[in-house]
Amino acid sequence: MTPASNLISLFRLMGISGYAVVGFSLIANLLMLSGPLFMLQIYDRVLTSGSIPTLIALSLLVALLYCLYGFLEFVRSRIMIRFAGSLEGEFGGRAFEAISRLAVQGDRQVRTGPVFDLGAVRQFLSGPGPFAFLDSPWTPVYLLIVYLLHPVLGVTALIAAVVLVTLSVINNALTRQTSQEAQALMAEANSIAEEARRNAEVITSLGMIDGIRSRWSAIQEEGFLRHLKASDRTGAVAAMTRTLRLAFQSAILALGAWLAIIQEISPGTMIAASIIMTRALAPIDQMVAHWHGFLIFRQAWTRLTGIVADKPDATTRIALPDPKGQVLVRNLTVAMPGSSKAQLANVNFELEEGDGLAVIGPTGSGKTTLARVLAGASARHNGLVQIDGVEIGQYPERQLGRSIGYLPQSVELFDGTIGQNISRFQSGDVSEAVISAARLANVHEMILRLPDGYDTRIGESGEALSAGQRQRIGLARALYGMPCLVILDEPNSNLDSEGEAALVKAVSDIRKRGT
Repeated sequence: MTPASNLISLFRLMGISGYAVVGFSLIANLLMLSGPLFMLQIYDRVLTSGSIPTLIALSLLVALLYCLYGFLEFVRSRIMIRFAGSLEGEFGGRAFEAISRLAVQGDRQVRTGPVFDLGAVRQFLSGPGPFAFLDSPWTPVYLLIVYLLHPVLGVTALIAAVVLVTLSVINNALTRQTSQEAQALMAEANSIAEEARRNAEVITSLGMIDGIRSRWSAIQEEGFLRHLKASDRTGAVAAMTRTLRLAFQSAILALGAWLAIIQEISPGTMIAASIIMTRALAPIDQMVAHWHGFLIFRQAWTRLTGIVADKPDATTRIALPDPKGQVLVRNLTVAMPGSSKAQLANVNFELEEGDGLAVIGPTGSGKTTLARVLAGASARHNGLVQIDGVEIGQYPERQLGRSIGYLPQSVELFDGTIGQNISRFQSGDVSEAVISAARLANVHEMILRLPDGYDTRIGESGEALSAGQRQRIGLARALYGMPCLVILDEPNSNLDSEGEAALVKAVSDIRKRGT
């Protein structure tokens, strides 16, 4: 994808604001000719005529034009900054949802990539980078004006532009692949650091800190070296570009002086040509300086728009009638991506309302895989998985989530109160439904014994609770809203005798209600 295609897709998304930015850029670049024309008039008219009124009039006019130019620069910058902020509403929700969706599909390498990509896009659009690309189409116009002043000056300016553009292309070729590799390694290092933070207790107690740190350091160092390599190359090209730009500015001034001496142009034309060529080359210089940031933006924008295109907003899907709980599984086969061995092969069963099914087998036999497929947490499978005659993937995610209660093997709670976790963080007055779910899970009395009852904050991952308490709170969350299908994956693994008795009673009660 070229720089132009990236920016065109953005301006289409901006709508009227995009056209406004392009229009303001057009006027601003025209106003940039005010300085050279002012110089031309000063040297060729004012100095020769000695007219003070003409000098005053020209000075007031150019001051007015500069004020207009500054205003337009301010406005187009504000528009881009606000547009960058508006991307949160356009992509923020779907980028956040994509983290879970891609992980469910098995792409766990994505981590929090979509959210970081959105941040990278916003950062680039809020800076001066986009204006370098917006101003670059004016380079040929300025070169043409220099040529009209004198062909020799125009050819010199054209050679300067070709040299700088060539350096820009070389810079892209030298840094693109290295920059991508650096980003991938940095993302991998961040993932390891996040895993270490989440598993700090295990790492500390088992003495794993040295091994994990060495692994993180190796990847972090390799990523930094790639980043350093790309930055060094960009810096070298940028330094060469600035040096050559200054050299060409001096060269065109010297040529202009020679042409003025032989009386082919006026001294004012010499100064004007030098200023206009400087303006013509400035966008190229800025593009080289911001090229590394643009590469990050382009990669982030491509990934972000690809995710949104593949995963449209879930709220746009048509809601189906709420399921009652008839489950049909036919020839269900599940295999890990890239593996020829199936975790599940030709699984068949059927359940009516109020039925119960226990799946027993050794570790690795596919019990958790079956639970994840039934809960809609594993999108990759072959065969039929239907609820009330509808393939599970046809239900909108939110509707399916309300209709299914799922207690995973490893219970994950979120930073918040017990009531918020049981209610699945739904807004509004959910007190009655929360207490009902807690009573159904036989955990109401246990919650009341906590310092703040349902308002007890449990910390990140439920760290304020024991493993057994987390599992029982997770059961209440699974039963919240009276789902038609409840899936429990080793629900008694962390329970004591009281907890197991409560679990048995809860299962009996929900079956009597037709779950």
